[in-house]
Amino acid sequence: MPESALESVGLPPASEDKTTLKTFNSFAIDLISIPNAEDLFWYVARNVVGRLNFVDCVIYQADDAQTTLTQVAALGGKNPFGRSIINPLKIPFGQGITGQVAQTRQAIIVDDLSLDENYIEDTQRARSEICVPVMCEDRIVGVIDSEHTDVAAFGADELEVLTTIAAMTCAKLKLLAEEDRSNRRYHDLVAAHAQLSRETTNRKALEAELFNARKLETVGRLTGRFAHEFNNLLTVMSGNLDLLQEDIADGPQREALQDAQTAATKGATLIQSMLTFSQRTRLTPTRQNLNSIVKDVVEQNVAANGPVIELSLGQDVGKIDVDRKILETVLQHLIANARDAMPQGGEIRVETDNITHALGDERSLVTPLVSGPYVRLSVLDFGNGIAPHELQQIFDPFYTTKPAGAGTGLGLSMTLGFMQQSGGTVAVQSVAGTGSTLELYFPAIPSHENDLLTIGR
Repeated sequence: MPESALESVGLPPASEDKTTLKTFNSFAIDLISIPNAEDLFWYVARNVVGRLNFVDCVIYQADDAQTTLTQVAALGGKNPFGRSIINPLKIPFGQGITGQVAQTRQAIIVDDLSLDENYIEDTQRARSEICVPVMCEDRIVGVIDSEHTDVAAFGADELEVLTTIAAMTCAKLKLLAEEDRSNRRYHDLVAAHAQLSRETTNRKALEAELFNARKLETVGRLTGRFAHEFNNLLTVMSGNLDLLQEDIADGPQREALQDAQTAATKGATLIQSMLTFSQRTRLTPTRQNLNSIVKDVVEQNVAANGPVIELSLGQDVGKIDVDRKILETVLQHLIANARDAMPQGGEIRVETDNITHALGDERSLVTPLVSGPYVRLSVLDFGNGIAPHELQQIFDPFYTTKPAGAGTGLGLSMTLGFMQQSGGTVAVQSVAGTGSTLELYFPAIPSHENDLLTIGR
């Protein structure tokens, strides 16, 4: 952006790169939790474009017929009523500069609007304009437009910034559309389940189990695709930040880069949890003794103040093939959940034992489990418990009963994804006001394989 334009918003040119990096990094992370297209458009106008030295921004959304643009968000003097747009502007495709961009699907920069016959004069006359399409595959879903009172206020840098914003916005819109389709499938399954329940009551339990499995599969597929795409974005950002740190000496600029890198790392951790839930993470299973892992994790989680952790480790517990690092993370999360459930203190019990599961056993399993021998890890607390209506949702990604900001809602969904990928599952039992028990089932290694390598392994 030219220096005169930067000065008009009070930012020195030297701060532009730092602001852009931090804004894009925050955008990539915040995209995860934006729930709908309306919130997305307002976020882009205010928290992305508005922080990147643009003094004006209007976002238009295209209709399904691909004939008309409608104003859906605005920044600056064109947004005097907060998030309420009175009489939103509607522009047919091909009319004016914005309509031309929608029709041609090509970005436009106009250095002097007084010389452009396609300019539709607004309440506040501008001198230059930049307009970028938001494309999803072969359809235009919207247009991002910005004007300035100076001549030639926009150039290649602003075009690159808005094009990147448009691409990230499009990626999120595609995910929201897929989520909407998943929700419709979800409601169709609910209706089908209700009908089947009325017709054959003796199959109610089986259908509910199948319904839950399909729901988790649908959400897992959506979450996995989302996490994969944003993991790629975070990798690029983190790599560029590393390169910039090598070229910048100590000082405020280096501290700002370190802040951005810290945020990128946190985002990568969140993405890793989502990949684990969707069973797309790469596990490195090794032969492990569960009792040994439990002892090590509990020793690391002994708190001076708070609930006491009591161990009850079974004798001759079978060995398991598991990714030790991820299991340690899962157990630490379960202990932290148990501790949060008892803010006034109490006792947390961690138990291990060998069990044999049969098809007719009722164990409150979240997903089906084949018959056979298993090693069970149980974490019990005597705290607040979980209400029955919430038990059906606790493994959904981003669902949490904790206060805002106290959790991501990915811990239990990550746990379920990890257990399924490890060949086992999870069971949960809880009574509100009494406490909860969460059990992890790991396939036990047959005794003849514990000490000897069989042919073909």
